[in-house]
Amino acid sequence: MSERIHATYLIETPYPLERAAEVMAGEQSSGTFTRLANETDELRANHGASVERIEPLECVETPSLPVRPTRGSDMPRYQRARVTLSWPIANLGPSLPNLLSTLAGNLFELKEFSALKLLDLTLPDSFAAAYPGPQFGIAGTRELTGIERRPLIGTIIKPSVGLTPAQTAEVVEQLVAGGIDFIKDDELQANGPHNPLKARVDAVMPIINAHAERTGRKVMYAFNITGDIDEMRDHHDYVAAAGGSCVMVAVNSVGLAGVAHLRKHCRLALHGHRAGWGMFSRSPHLGMSFVAYQKLWRLAGVDHIHVNGLANKFSEADASVIASARACLSPMFAPPAPGCEVMPVFSSGQTARQAVETYQALGSTDLIFCAGGGIMAHPGGIASGVRSLRQAWDAAVQGESLEVHAAEHRELAEALETFR
Repeated sequence: MSERIHATYLIETPYPLERAAEVMAGEQSSGTFTRLANETDELRANHGASVERIEPLECVETPSLPVRPTRGSDMPRYQRARVTLSWPIANLGPSLPNLLSTLAGNLFELKEFSALKLLDLTLPDSFAAAYPGPQFGIAGTRELTGIERRPLIGTIIKPSVGLTPAQTAEVVEQLVAGGIDFIKDDELQANGPHNPLKARVDAVMPIINAHAERTGRKVMYAFNITGDIDEMRDHHDYVAAAGGSCVMVAVNSVGLAGVAHLRKHCRLALHGHRAGWGMFSRSPHLGMSFVAYQKLWRLAGVDHIHVNGLANKFSEADASVIASARACLSPMFAPPAPGCEVMPVFSSGQTARQAVETYQALGSTDLIFCAGGGIMAHPGGIASGVRSLRQAWDAAVQGESLEVHAAEHRELAEALETFR
């Protein structure tokens, strides 16, 4: 049996479910709105998408998204369902850009649907053979940072824009002295004229390298090299030559082909920021789930990817954040193909208060826990902020409440008092 790609969607339609699903399958493979002379039965059998499963759900009285009026009924009902389609690999080959066109192309515009969201996808092993996936992943990131078991405690350089290279270096010097494991540029700070990438590297890396010489442990700094292809390659090489261990890209901004190209060139850990993710996720009726989304970027080659955080400053529910992180830690392919696991990055309004709940929900310390204000705004300063997060995660792993652990750990107690 030939390899096939499978994808599951949530749909809502005023049409019969079987008809709506067939329209999806036809639009995203060999069909159009009418049968053509050269669209033979053999061609349809070999290249048409197949409707594998339809699971009816509830009906609603009003459409979730704007939809054309349905002929033959002034008051249609809108049926929801989970639908699984499959495609032969022969249609596109193991190509991530063409996979995206197939799974998430024109079907979102079809008049037959008042809601449509890609929930999950399963890829054949030929994709694992075509794309190298993460170069470092969880184990490699731990080796680069020297952090064996606990989460990496990280932060983001703020203000996001406006700091000069020298001012950035001043913040980095305080963070490194305070015991931070991981630092990243903000997604808005790449190669702007007020803080060019190469000048920032020149200012920051001597501090990180000197700290590594003193302590034997190199802080990982994710330099934001988001840009055009040639620019990213050049900036990656500049960071590598300076002794850096990580570069960052805003994955939606550079695209699947951009990330995959950079991964093949890359000698450093590749940190994936999902800026713009809300366009896909904010509506429950349109876009794609993170479960599907993160598989594309893992295969393209990122080693870390952002998943938001519990009690975050955005709109995402805690259950969704944990489901996203679990997806990052789950294998994509059966052995002997590589699993492509990546390190989830928790961020956005995180403090010591979220550590226990995060660990209880995820059941793993394979993550990067980024806190901005949760470190910088600690009343004892940056070093105390870093220590408070480590103490909070110690409590989580030991099964203690934060309050009990804080009784003997001053920095954690001060964090709990400050971040209510």
